[in-house]
Amino acid sequence: MSDYLVQFNNISKFFGKVIALKDVTMKLKKGEIMCLLGDNGAGKSTLIKTLAGVHRPDEGEIIVEGKKTIFDSPKDALDMGIATVYQDLALVSLMSVTRNFFMGREPMKGPAFFKTFDIEKANKIAAERMGQIGIDVRDPSQAVGTMSGGERQCLAISRAIYFGAKVLVLDEPTSALGVHQASVVLKYIVKAASQGLAVILITHNVHHAYPVGNSFTVLNRGKSLGTYEKKNISREKLLSMMAGGEELNKLEVELQEMNRSSAN
Repeated sequence: MSDYLVQFNNISKFFGKVIALKDVTMKLKKGEIMCLLGDNGAGKSTLIKTLAGVHRPDEGEIIVEGKKTIFDSPKDALDMGIATVYQDLALVSLMSVTRNFFMGREPMKGPAFFKTFDIEKANKIAAERMGQIGIDVRDPSQAVGTMSGGERQCLAISRAIYFGAKVLVLDEPTSALGVHQASVVLKYIVKAASQGLAVILITHNVHHAYPVGNSFTVLNRGKSLGTYEKKNISREKLLSMMAGGEELNKLEVELQEMNRSSAN
């Protein structure tokens, strides 16, 4: 049995002649937080959709718990325990916390052909699960639109965990949050990982990723620049890779030469 819960080996995805991903490899252990870093256009969105079963890779293989797997749909990924929380969170602002928490998977009660929604049980579960992450939901019937951005993000994550996620893929979970709200979400992610959940945190914010990540994979134009354990890479080096440090250094040299030429 492999030490890795999930492996994405040499994943490539093409859209016609456009190379969206090329030979991207990631390996994730139980309880690990891997941060997937990359600027706009790096290929993060395509990789997210490939991990979530929206796209099938054109090359490479996905291995879950030691078994080679093909995802034909997002449902296949969910059935294997890979849950994705997108930036839009898939929450309905006018619906209650409880309704959003269960979203089509509500607990039912009553005889076989006359089952009804067990609202008391659902409210209790939703309030308890949110309370476990330090969010006090006094009234689970309140509309989700009344919650803060951080609370809504935690609700979406908590929902995925409750329904059996083994691997949680988070798409820019702190991008629209303030400092305090972002810290609430990041603390929850660390807590979830400490209980055995594997997390892929997709972000362009190194300052949010570095404190919580165990390892870091950097994407640039659809290719991986490598995966690094925290002990082997500094925050400054990650920032340099993210910003295209080598390209910027080259540009600086070229500008200096241009300035010298114009001066002569």
